[in-house]
Amino acid sequence: MCYDISFSTKYELVTDYVPDLIIDRQIRFEYETSVHVVAQSFLKKPVIYKEEGKAYLKEFEWGVIADYMNTPEQVKKNRQWMCNAQSEKVFDKKSYWNRIRRTRCIIPVEGFFEHREVRGFKNKIPYFISLKDRPVFALAGLYHYAPVPDIETGEVRGTFTVVTRKANSLMEQIHNGGPNGGRMPLLLPKELELKWLEEELPDAEIKELLDFEMAPEAMAYHPVYTIRTTKERPDGKSKVEPYEWPELPALGSEGMEQAALF
Repeated sequence: MCYDISFSTKYELVTDYVPDLIIDRQIRFEYETSVHVVAQSFLKKPVIYKEEGKAYLKEFEWGVIADYMNTPEQVKKNRQWMCNAQSEKVFDKKSYWNRIRRTRCIIPVEGFFEHREVRGFKNKIPYFISLKDRPVFALAGLYHYAPVPDIETGEVRGTFTVVTRKANSLMEQIHNGGPNGGRMPLLLPKELELKWLEEELPDAEIKELLDFEMAPEAMAYHPVYTIRTTKERPDGKSKVEPYEWPELPALGSEGMEQAALF
């Protein structure tokens, strides 16, 4: 699943992403709070969506609050599972994602993180993944307004989820373990990202976008230091910078090593 994201803090790139974008001036682009965000922190981050033909950039909270979560107890119990939406369930009539498939958004990011299980390593190794030659790109998402106002502010909260799909051959090697292994966010070329925003998109075209698989050669990746920690890296660099793990085998080499034993 996609639970670790580096949200874009390049204001000029984000605001130029969609023509005639209407910007909420309360948005704050802060590197310190955006370079690595964990889904279940439910933080507000910029998303782009369309209403009545106009494109908006606003801050929504990561993690959809569904209509059935009409009490604080329901939100606390169930929201943690609403940070990702499996593409295969968008047209499942029993799924909540089917109900909100018309409220689509894109989430501007600089990249995302995923963890790789490596034989002989106690902990999984995190990787930073981005798209080549695209300093900012967007993840496909769905958004929804919470059914009840925030109990402290009275605000009706906008919330979003990241759409995920079956991993391509590159991401299969990186996101290779755990109950949700073998998945990746839905990545699209920019022209298809903008198409994802179209309000009157027929179901058949939504399905085509959900089936799109980003080519591995269009993606950039490298291992990074442990990201889910409050401690600074030993080298003092940013969480997105490459980190050389001693004796870390290259992607794809573990299977080759195993085959050589027989």
